[in-house]
Amino acid sequence: MSTPHLARRLLAEFLGSALLAAVVIGSGVAAQRLSPMDVGLQLTENAAATAVGLFAIILVFAPLSGAHLNPVVSLVDGAFGGRPWRDVVAYIPAQIAGCISGAILANLMFAGPAVSISTNDRLTGPHALAEVTATAGLVLVIFALVRSGRSALVPAAVGAYIGSAYFFTSSTSFANPAITIGRMFSDTFAGIAPTSAPGFIAAQLVGGLLGYALVRTLYPNPNPTPTPPAAAAFPL
Repeated sequence: MSTPHLARRLLAEFLGSALLAAVVIGSGVAAQRLSPMDVGLQLTENAAATAVGLFAIILVFAPLSGAHLNPVVSLVDGAFGGRPWRDVVAYIPAQIAGCISGAILANLMFAGPAVSISTNDRLTGPHALAEVTATAGLVLVIFALVRSGRSALVPAAVGAYIGSAYFFTSSTSFANPAITIGRMFSDTFAGIAPTSAPGFIAAQLVGGLLGYALVRTLYPNPNPTPTPPAAAAFPL
């Protein structure tokens, strides 16, 4: 199958990122309204919607652009040679614009102002460490599967990983500079204050670099044809 024209791929990254932001922020607002007295239940509802929404979004847009939806993923893909650097440079603004647009859409769907700058201060040392961990893990999940010939599992694996990372990281796993920027534009449950965003983004970039190093170490030679499970379990 031929590679779609760059304009179509950029549109896919924009739309996918917009939908991702709308899912994350919109489900956060809905959770807050449905369960106003229970923060744990709010987080569970937000995480569940994000996990299944991300799974669906990747399924839709992966055949077009790879469904990166995340500057860190694009940068790592470029470093592995999976995507030309000119595409990486073009993808990142589309992802950021998409996430901002998705935040605005979510605000409007819940009868809020189109733009409301978040006042949710999140940045602490443990939160930064959590973002390094979450982003490194995300990169490891994606590229371990890609380099071992199991790309078809990426949508489900990413959805499952992000859904679980909502709970095992103190930061609730943003793991994405574009969604971090988008979430600044919504003063809601899922928002992040502009003063906290640079620290989160820096931690995510460090996490991306760590994830790249782990994948390079564990899977130094990509194998697009996976070994059958029986042969892997009982080598000759």
